[in-house]
Amino acid sequence: MNTPKELKYAKTHEWTKQLEDGTWLVGITDYAQDKLGSLVYINLPSVDDELTIGAAFCDVESVKADSDINAPLSGVIVEINEELADAPEKLNEDPYGAWICRVEASALDEGLMDAEAYIDFCAEEDS
Repeated sequence: MNTPKELKYAKTHEWTKQLEDGTWLVGITDYAQDKLGSLVYINLPSVDDELTIGAAFCDVESVKADSDINAPLSGVIVEINEELADAPEKLNEDPYGAWICRVEASALDEGLMDAEAYIDFCAEEDS
């Protein structure tokens, strides 16, 4: 399982990373994309949508199931990754390069984990 050390991870299997301009990228983890299987559709959020920690802000459809993507932070979406609309499989191919949205955050989930804690969390979930 690929788990970059510079990211923060939510228990619902989203990741977030702060950029130099102070905004945050949000995406799904390698663990999540593996469990979901081949993604065939993403219902992207919109610019200016407000995110609330723990609330669904978009959803994905895979060959296995439909799944909500939950916000690891609160704030306002300032950019979405439009490439995913035509190519949701990019989330399978490169889950940390294929971010879903960029957010101007007002609060982070206090339960976000570092890479080591997230790896342990996933191992517990699988057992």
